[in-house]
Amino acid sequence: MSEEQVTETPIDLTSSEYYINRELSHLQFNLRVLEQALDESHPLLDRLFFLCIFSKNLDEFYEVRVANLTQQLAYRREQAGADGMHPQQVLDEIHELCSQTVARQYAILNDTLLPELEQENIRFLRRADWNEKQREWIRAYFEKSVQPLVSPIGLDPSHPFPRLVNKSLNFIVALDGKDAFGRETGLAIIPAPRSLPRIIRLPDELCPNGSGKGDNFIFLSSVIHEYADELFPGMTIKGCYQFRVTRNADLEIDHDDTADLASALEDELHSRNFGEEMRLEVADNCPDELVDFLLSQFNLDENDLFKVNGPVNLSRMMEAIFQINRPDLQYAPFTPGLPKNINFKKSIFESIREKDALMLHPFESFTPVVDMLREAAKDPAVRAIKQTLYRTGAKSEIVNALVDAARNGKEVTVVIELRARFDEEDNLYLANRLQEAGAVVVYGVVGYKTHAKVMLIVRKEGDKFKRYVHMGTGNYHAGNARVYTDYSFMTCDDSIGEDVHKVFMQLTGMGEALRIKKLFHAPFTLHKKMLELIDRERAHAEAGKPALIRMKANGLTEPKLIRALYKASQAGVKIELIIRGMCCLRPGIPGVSENISVRSIIGRFLEHTRVYYFQNNGKDEIYAGSADLMERNLLNRVETCFPVEANKLKERMKRELEAYTLDNCQAWDLQPDGSYVRQQPAEGEEQIKAQAMMLESLATSA
Repeated sequence: MSEEQVTETPIDLTSSEYYINRELSHLQFNLRVLEQALDESHPLLDRLFFLCIFSKNLDEFYEVRVANLTQQLAYRREQAGADGMHPQQVLDEIHELCSQTVARQYAILNDTLLPELEQENIRFLRRADWNEKQREWIRAYFEKSVQPLVSPIGLDPSHPFPRLVNKSLNFIVALDGKDAFGRETGLAIIPAPRSLPRIIRLPDELCPNGSGKGDNFIFLSSVIHEYADELFPGMTIKGCYQFRVTRNADLEIDHDDTADLASALEDELHSRNFGEEMRLEVADNCPDELVDFLLSQFNLDENDLFKVNGPVNLSRMMEAIFQINRPDLQYAPFTPGLPKNINFKKSIFESIREKDALMLHPFESFTPVVDMLREAAKDPAVRAIKQTLYRTGAKSEIVNALVDAARNGKEVTVVIELRARFDEEDNLYLANRLQEAGAVVVYGVVGYKTHAKVMLIVRKEGDKFKRYVHMGTGNYHAGNARVYTDYSFMTCDDSIGEDVHKVFMQLTGMGEALRIKKLFHAPFTLHKKMLELIDRERAHAEAGKPALIRMKANGLTEPKLIRALYKASQAGVKIELIIRGMCCLRPGIPGVSENISVRSIIGRFLEHTRVYYFQNNGKDEIYAGSADLMERNLLNRVETCFPVEANKLKERMKRELEAYTLDNCQAWDLQPDGSYVRQQPAEGEEQIKAQAMMLESLATSA
């Protein structure tokens, strides 16, 4: 051989260096939420709302994700993920990152938001700020509303440390002196009554200078702290400090040993408030010896401790936001538009027979979805209704319509997922209500959460049955449809109707997996089909044909899918990913992912659509559905993904998907090292906000 041949070593795409840890990626998302509290493009009260959402998200992170990692260690089930990190390593990183972000959260509250709110005559008054008239009112409130409900607990051998409810407000009190029985207990616990609001609005006449202008609030914690001495008459209080413990809130049900899932879940719900301790939050002025005492009572260590300069539960400040009538400090309300592809002069079924319908909530109204079900409940031609429910709310119009349908003699079957986290109690109530109305209620499939969003209406037309289908990317929840971005799709396509019928057959009955034509169906075909579509795009690129993938989801963590995207990138496929939350893929790595970009959009509305676009050499295909690109969705849940085939609807979805790739105001681009950089328009460049564009083009008024 005249020339030396050099063989390149193939890149090992399973190497941990190419994967981001999912838990740390989750925390990065929450950090992006927190940054919205500083973003002056949001109205002031909405910035406070983002701060509260950060707290709520972090609570759930400890209740579920940290709890899961802790259990892995406790039961010696440690298993590194694709990123190669051991659970203890992850927990250490979580502590370091959360310590920084929680400190930042309180700094944003105390140094930025509270001063700005005060300039707008909105005050959260600390004890030192109370004037004489306010103190009179607050004392009366304590005596009338608080003191009768409080049960302080002095700690001694006959009064052991109490079992405290998950995330409840409590105080540890250092005492001096003897009580009525001659006991010299040095410590006491005050659990704050759970029935009382954590934020209390003062009457308008108590505004500064008696102006009657402004919104003034106090914290329940301040009230209890101020008058704690009245709970221990004759004793001296040396210190009083608020604290809160967060517990494991994930429910554990042994499916193999359970005859009735509903009963087992109902029993387990009672224990949720008393799961294993995960985190302790305590006032930052609490003495070390009292902090150590609390840590020992909860079997926690310093890695589980957060000392905070303010209320221990900032998510409760939402209670104040809902009491403030300041339109100038909030986003202007808007009226969702009526979908242009539905003929409202006709029956919804007649309109769907003419053409498929597509809606993007919240910019377009969710009402047609409810109306479709209401019309079906009253329509004599409708024989059967089948529906999945995951999260729908305790006062659901969807459920009301299903109840009406059952009472009107329709064959109503509802697959309700009892294990929708933190909605279990509502779903148990709704299941009982539906059963009492005569509906057939099943709880899905043991071992697989039913996360699919599907409605099937069977109508007698002439001598045949016609199937009408609604599918979506989001829940049948009118409240969520006002703040989450989600697609709704209505069709009477025969093949899709047959596929949905088979999905319900598998959910309610028994038998082997049924072959379906158009839908992708987890846990059976969805994962495989996604890999095939990515691989097809790779083959196009290798053949020198145009190749483009755009995907929008809430999370991307599944390793095989990530490797398939890496291979497609190596072949030259342009890949644009819009992933709101967790993303384990590292973009921009030479030789691996230089053709992949990843961005997260954080704005007024919570991005929730799941849309998957493949250019396919000019014969483009677009899919939407309930599933994110995560192991649990693709392999361990019941999910559906549907094609959108009508050219006008496809073109519309492509435009809307592209808008997110052009956003230069609310987009955060993922870097190879796992950090995110916020995009900002260059000087003189047009500002592009995808959500604002859709609000302007689809909503009736904004």
